Amino acid sequence: MEKKCPACVEEIHLVDWERTPASVQKLVEGMGQQIESLEKQLAEVLTVQEQLLEKANRTSENSSSPPSADPPGFGKKQEKKKSNKKRGGQPGHSGHSRDLYPIEKCRFVHNHHPITCKSCGESLSGEDAFPYRHQIVEIPPIELIVIEHRLHQLTCGQCGTNTRAKLPDDVNPSEYGVRVVAMVALLSGVYRNSQRMVQSALADLFGISMSLGTVNTLRIEANNAVANCVDEAKLYVQHSNVVGADETGFNQGNIDGGNPKQRQAWLWVGVTPLVTFFEVALTRCTSAVKNLLGENFAGILTSDRHGAYNWVDIERRQSATAHLRRDFIKISERPGISKELGTALVKHLEKLFELWH
Repeated sequence: MEKKCPACVEEIHLVDWERTPASVQKLVEGMGQQIESLEKQLAEVLTVQEQLLEKANRTSENSSSPPSADPPGFGKKQEKKKSNKKRGGQPGHSGHSRDLYPIEKCRFVHNHHPITCKSCGESLSGEDAFPYRHQIVEIPPIELIVIEHRLHQLTCGQCGTNTRAKLPDDVNPSEYGVRVVAMVALLSGVYRNSQRMVQSALADLFGISMSLGTVNTLRIEANNAVANCVDEAKLYVQHSNVVGADETGFNQGNIDGGNPKQRQAWLWVGVTPLVTFFEVALTRCTSAVKNLLGENFAGILTSDRHGAYNWVDIERRQSATAHLRRDFIKISERPGISKELGTALVKHLEKLFELWH
């Protein structure tokens, strides 16, 4: 078979093209432009498709979405194979039981001795050096301590002015003692009960009748009482060598006439080995971080990669590795070279955690 020179073939094609009618040339050129445009549109559609698939496949493993947003059945552990072992503790297992209170904490100790042998009926006597101990824990009857202060009023015999005695400085003018105030703070703060639930708990548990307004007043009193301690805790965090910081948003409800900008707030936290400090702010920006850590923070900050933390020098930043893992998983789920890179990054990170543990 005779081989033709490529240059000659190109020249023949050029001659053929010149002989082609102008209308046909125009049609071919238009089709070429149309094909080029369609290829460009296809590339854009494929890019959007990949983005939508990535968004649809978003889970708590490859994004910051909470586990509650995962699709049904995601992350379920594989069913374990049925074992032939019997239920309960296995032979050799030490077992666990409720911790007993020390003997000095017991108000009463009752000793019980068997009278006769359960096998032959012979009379028994003596002491067991290590008897089985069974303790009953009970709450003592609660009886309110009510202290009445009577402020007498006397009339001056010379000028006729009436003078009433004043409460001593150590007597709470709110009519409730420090333990009641502390209980209101505990139920409201630590256990996060509403004012009405605190009111009900005080009535049910202690027989204290209190209005909702008084509950709020005592909450404010407790807040003011610990204000200095809170300031000290914040100062301790700001001067710590290593601090972990994070924030989470929450909705304040229908306040300020339902203004959406006023409904959102953030709970910030600064964590150290000794002190954990919480603070509520109406912003998630840099000013909130500086208020939490202090403008002159000089320690090492452990946080996520939220931009509000970027004012801290990179040499003193430790980014949350769990966030990197999610990003690497997301990259590994993309097609092409991204999948190879993401998979390799995930493996390297798993090795990092293995060495760390």
